[in-house]
Amino acid sequence: MANTCLVKNGVPQPIVHSVSTFLETHPGAYTTSRTHKNASFVVFWERHLQRLEQSVRILAESMPHLFPENPNFDSSWDSVIKPLIQVSMRNGLVLAFEERENKGEEEEFALTALVAGGLEEDGEKSKCFDVFVHIGVYAPLVFGVNSARLALVGGGREMALSKHSQWVRTRKYLEKLRPPRVTELLLSNNGDQILEGNVTNFFVVCRKDMRSSIHDYKSGSGRWDLYEVQTAPISDGVLPGILRQLVIEVCFCKGISLLEVAPSWSKRDTWEEAFVTNSLRILQHVESIQAPCTWDKLHIKSYKDLSWEEIHFEGPGLITSEIQIGIMERMSTEGYPIHNFLI
Repeated sequence: MANTCLVKNGVPQPIVHSVSTFLETHPGAYTTSRTHKNASFVVFWERHLQRLEQSVRILAESMPHLFPENPNFDSSWDSVIKPLIQVSMRNGLVLAFEERENKGEEEEFALTALVAGGLEEDGEKSKCFDVFVHIGVYAPLVFGVNSARLALVGGGREMALSKHSQWVRTRKYLEKLRPPRVTELLLSNNGDQILEGNVTNFFVVCRKDMRSSIHDYKSGSGRWDLYEVQTAPISDGVLPGILRQLVIEVCFCKGISLLEVAPSWSKRDTWEEAFVTNSLRILQHVESIQAPCTWDKLHIKSYKDLSWEEIHFEGPGLITSEIQIGIMERMSTEGYPIHNFLI
């Protein structure tokens, strides 16, 4: 993802790092969305604002040292933070569109809004809150073409209810265990119950009846009630992702059974499909998953020192595709027009 612009409290900044470097060096609560349809609207922006407000509240209570001024959050969100997000987003998008026009390209943007405690500037305390907006270029994945390759490598995150940038630094230790070609790392506290991905929520489609096969669907003889979607519950310590909630809503509307239980690697012979979600990938089907044969050796230095077992899936699968259709419908109805930022 190319660097485009960074805005702090409405003021463009002279130096723009990658979004990962930006998050590593700016402790705070954040949310990331992206544009859609040639940057004409932002995907699920209203949900992202609600999620960011929740994350800031939790972070301020759990890690008060990040907010040394001890601000009154209830009065600050609507009067201070939201207006700063709006003006920062507007000024950043103006610069991003100017750069895009100069390059003569049609690009989508990844939009990250971060709320932090006010920092000292020139020896004086700034606002109780600092609001940053980072905008970068993003090339959306094509459903059914770009697949995910996963590896199960490490334990779950702390304080999962709040999406905070500290996790970006914490998760770096897992990279030494990433096998080649793997695009996402899965988390588990015991090597069996899979919680989520490093930056995604994780789902599997399981057979309820071992006599059934997903191929029954393709022949028209299958019944949807013989299958269920599984994903770890929030109570297990997973991030309550916006797309995770949308998958739950879509399954309910379409009559697809969904059980909030951590998928069990030991029961992988019942898995027919798998997919991951986040606000950039939206929904991405899984091509393969691999896990170490022995979980108690994860302290070793490299993936090369582990023995792995692996499973594969054929394409997105019928249920994954049906959920994808529902998500895309929601993207159209819940898109936030870009011009609302620019007026």
